[in-house]
Amino acid sequence: MAPHEQWQLQGSAPELYQRYLVPLITAVWAADLVDRAAPRPNDRVLDLACGTGVVARLVAERLRDGRVAGLDINAGMLALAGSTPQIRGPAIAWHEGSALEMPFPDADFDLVLCQLGLQFFPQRPIAVAEIARVLAPGGRLALSVFSALENNPAPHALANALDHRVSNAAAEIKRSEHVLADTAALRQLVEGAGFNAVTIETTTQTIHFPSVREYVRIQLAATPIAGLLQTVGEDERESLVDALTKDMAASLPAALVGDGFNFPQEVHVLLARK
Repeated sequence: MAPHEQWQLQGSAPELYQRYLVPLITAVWAADLVDRAAPRPNDRVLDLACGTGVVARLVAERLRDGRVAGLDINAGMLALAGSTPQIRGPAIAWHEGSALEMPFPDADFDLVLCQLGLQFFPQRPIAVAEIARVLAPGGRLALSVFSALENNPAPHALANALDHRVSNAAAEIKRSEHVLADTAALRQLVEGAGFNAVTIETTTQTIHFPSVREYVRIQLAATPIAGLLQTVGEDERESLVDALTKDMAASLPAALVGDGFNFPQEVHVLLARK
């Protein structure tokens, strides 16, 4: 089997995201965030920017009489969230809508979680104010964002390779994932919406991909970068994957690419109370 045949990238971007990025990256951070949030058995919980619902399902498993809602603006992601089986817990209610104008009444939740999503919101102060609005007095917020690009070798190498091989626009999509890396600015954003008892911890997980090439292929197929390559044919896409893989492998420490592609990923985890 040729290397590029290891993962057959057939399906929509949400399907590919669920199939590959969730088990390899998203589920790792979901477990960490839910552990830190420590949901209570009777909590009313919102998973904001829920994607395909990995955080919501983990939370639901810990509840007894509470309830869970997932909110996302992407209908394709929500369709997969709703069709993915739950192991246990209360049935999750999936909602399509914007973080800037949530379809929930005031004080509707005890806990809001937002995993690696806040950096993508436009008008983030409005989004954080909306989180505060839907939280009950004393409610808790638990969110995570990527730290500095320079502290995350895989996306850093990919952004530089995209600059070289594709365009500045493609590289900026990758770099935009790290716009909330400044912890002082992140704290100010949350405290500005009236939250207190704010703590931010920077933590690292090791992420495992079969190879640099497979990391590149999934990034081009299942992330916003895919939108720039919609008109690119299969042969041209594979040539681009080859070039990006070559550039990334040349710039990364040999220890990361020896037996598979095993790289550190660093995020900031913020906990706060209304």
